[in-house]
Amino acid sequence: MNGPLQNGFSRRRLLAGAAALVLPGVRGRLLWAAPPAPRVEGVLFDEIPPQSSGITWVHDNAMSAERYLPETLGPGCAFFDFDNDGWMDLYLVNSGPSDFFKPAKPLRNALYKNNRDGTFTDVTEKAGVAAGTTFGMGVAVGDYDNDGYADLFVTAYGRCILYRNNGNGTFTDVTDKAGLALPGWTTSAVWFDYDNDGRLDLFVCSFVDYTSKFSCGDNKLGRHYYCIPRVFKPTHSFLFHNNGDGTFTDVTRGTDIERALGKGLGVVATDINNDGLMDLFVANDTVQNFLFVNRGKGKWEEIALAAEVGFSENGQARSGMGVDAADINGDGWEDLFVANVDQEMFSLYTNNKNESFSDSAHKNGVAQATRLLSGWGLKFFDYDNDGAIDLILSNGHPDDMIEQYSQQVKYKEPLLLFHQDKGLLRNVSAEAGPAFSKPLAARGLAVGDYDNDGLLDVLVATNGGAPVLLKNRCGSGNHWLGVKLEGVSCNRDAIGARLTWSAGGVRRTRLRNNGGSYLSTHDPRQVLGLGASTKVDWLEVKWPLPSGKVQRFTDVPVDRYVTIVEGKGLA
Repeated sequence: MNGPLQNGFSRRRLLAGAAALVLPGVRGRLLWAAPPAPRVEGVLFDEIPPQSSGITWVHDNAMSAERYLPETLGPGCAFFDFDNDGWMDLYLVNSGPSDFFKPAKPLRNALYKNNRDGTFTDVTEKAGVAAGTTFGMGVAVGDYDNDGYADLFVTAYGRCILYRNNGNGTFTDVTDKAGLALPGWTTSAVWFDYDNDGRLDLFVCSFVDYTSKFSCGDNKLGRHYYCIPRVFKPTHSFLFHNNGDGTFTDVTRGTDIERALGKGLGVVATDINNDGLMDLFVANDTVQNFLFVNRGKGKWEEIALAAEVGFSENGQARSGMGVDAADINGDGWEDLFVANVDQEMFSLYTNNKNESFSDSAHKNGVAQATRLLSGWGLKFFDYDNDGAIDLILSNGHPDDMIEQYSQQVKYKEPLLLFHQDKGLLRNVSAEAGPAFSKPLAARGLAVGDYDNDGLLDVLVATNGGAPVLLKNRCGSGNHWLGVKLEGVSCNRDAIGARLTWSAGGVRRTRLRNNGGSYLSTHDPRQVLGLGASTKVDWLEVKWPLPSGKVQRFTDVPVDRYVTIVEGKGLA
């Protein structure tokens, strides 16, 4: 981890805004990277203050003396490129009017445009994505109409909102026309193509039935406190099929998704059995988690109990919040992660390749490190580009009064960072810098490379506070390749594509999952770590159905971003 950051841009001194280069062996445009920021000695991630980033928006959690449960669950956030300039912009979700909260002043979500110099400009009003009419929760990003522009789906306690990207810097609320004005309380959502027809469908987590809303107490302190969700009735989540004409059909009825009553908070779309069909892992609060396996032709089978991911090892339902999936051990099979509340410990589920999993959290030191923490947003990612998957966790107890009756558990908790070393995760939070000792009421977390230097940065949304932007300064000296996939016959976002690459003779693979974390959306580009290798031996892309094409590239440039279009990648 020592030594100055080195990559192709430091050697070539390329400047942002220059003309695009023609890439050998790859048709498509080069997405420019900023010159690398200097390494801060002893810091892996550096917190960028609002006066430097321009991000001045603050979340209002609507906290009241009654302690209504929706107050403590938000917010989510997203990295996405709304204007297709090749630079990640930011979206932040706020609360708003509801049946228990009437804001003293108008509240709004926030869209920040990336200025390409490390700063952001608030363009919310101009873009038409302020909302302010609903108690927002999370955001899912996806190009549902395959027009090349990323659209936004905002979940809420109250009315959800689908914003269609008009392609000119503005969005239009098309919720009613699309048939997505969901009732109740929705949390995380994910875009994915479950039937491989080339169009993104939508899964939406539903939390508890809050029609009989109330607050809990008085407790021994003589005050109200946030209810544990087990006192509320569970609900079923929703699956919507994309009709291809701007509308969606609710296809939940009659499936295991309808029959599985839960309290959904986190979801990731992945392929757990390598059959080419995207499955769903859902984290539930105080009831068992769900693993919906896609059996094709609209059939879903919920197998969490048999797969051993539904309960803890001693058979207890836990408070599942954040989730993710990745091939962490490099065996070609997707592993799963779920974060829980304090005393329950988090789980890292290793795929047994037979639709079952084994919890390896203790083996990796994750269980011990999280015993007193409550986890929300999280992400498997390769922060130092050595090719091995690492992990970041955002934490914070849901009850702001916890410290008044617990001597060990805190309300605001630190982030955790794990580095993969010799096949096991190692807690490197103490080495990561001051940002990892700062207590936060963290909720949503998104990972993305906002300055295009090939090092993945982190955005953390906090409950009742300002977001935290973490600049990756690990300066490992490792090389990388950034890939933006663009589907043609498959879905435009290429969700479900598999990338396989070799660098220095080491072969690695990655599935283009979607969702994960909690209420949040990550940078859709894939940053492939090459380690010390200065070249890519070869890169293979297997596109999802209905295409299923396999394309292989050699002479691929390193230390930069490229766009690969399905079927048009070879010169």
